[in-house]
Amino acid sequence: MAYEMGLVGEHPSVAETRRLIARVARSPARTVLLYGETGTGKGLVARMLHQQSARAGRGFVDVNCAAIPENLLESELFGHERGAFTGALAKKIGLVETADRGTLFLDEIREMTPVLQAKLLTLLDTLSFRRVGDVRAIHVDARVVASTNKILLSEVKAGKFREDLYYRLQVVAINIPALRERGDDVFILAEHFMRKFSARYERVITGFDPEVRDIFRRYPWPGNVRELENLIERIFILEDDPRILVRHLPARILRDAADPTAADDAGEAAPQGFEAATQAFQQRLVRRALAEGGGNLGQAARLLGLSRHALRHQMLKLGMR
Repeated sequence: MAYEMGLVGEHPSVAETRRLIARVARSPARTVLLYGETGTGKGLVARMLHQQSARAGRGFVDVNCAAIPENLLESELFGHERGAFTGALAKKIGLVETADRGTLFLDEIREMTPVLQAKLLTLLDTLSFRRVGDVRAIHVDARVVASTNKILLSEVKAGKFREDLYYRLQVVAINIPALRERGDDVFILAEHFMRKFSARYERVITGFDPEVRDIFRRYPWPGNVRELENLIERIFILEDDPRILVRHLPARILRDAADPTAADDAGEAAPQGFEAATQAFQQRLVRRALAEGGGNLGQAARLLGLSRHALRHQMLKLGMR
């Protein structure tokens, strides 16, 4: 994710996120958990936590737990001794050790196996670990920032994530708002990306046709800020007009802007089990009410026949901001 200037936007939820980042970054907290949908900028927030902390002069180690094969992740994280397993021809220093006195960012932590979850819990509790094939404990002082696009408590109840690790990580949690919840920030971000790509592609696009602004407001942005950034770059590459026009937009965006729930229904795999299906259905109902109410919580509550307080409580239960 590329926001060279930090977390861009003026929506109150973004201002609150920036305030939390600054507060947590300066604190001695050793663990931080980031919640956010795909593309909301969890990696960016992790880097901001590092850059605004006393650890900024040390390393920032970024590990995508979903991108490293399961059989290699333990060795990548904790290192190994020579001869620890077939192919271990030399000692390897792991990423945990590399992050000593800095920040270790574990992206998509839900993808960790139960064995690695147990090892991570030991690291958080004792500030030490063992390389694969070694009996000696190695002390390490690193802040662990973990992220997930899942509702971890639901994963705990489903037996997919350790309960003790969940509560160990949950001490300080930051929820990163989805783009569809940020009102006119979509235009602030789009203009930010226009400036960025103007420099890269040595041409200028400024502004939007009014119809485009209306579509941007109604489109639910399932890929969040990353989707918006990719769209703006695509327009810079493929189009020659000095403004963004409706004909520049993919048919999918035009279709889903007409029905803000279409992206949820079309792009979401069928949940497994009654509880998951019910939760997904309730989330779609709330999102649709928010879209029809222009993002106003009170209006959305009236559309659903709930009080504002009841809707806020329901959104918290569903893991929605």
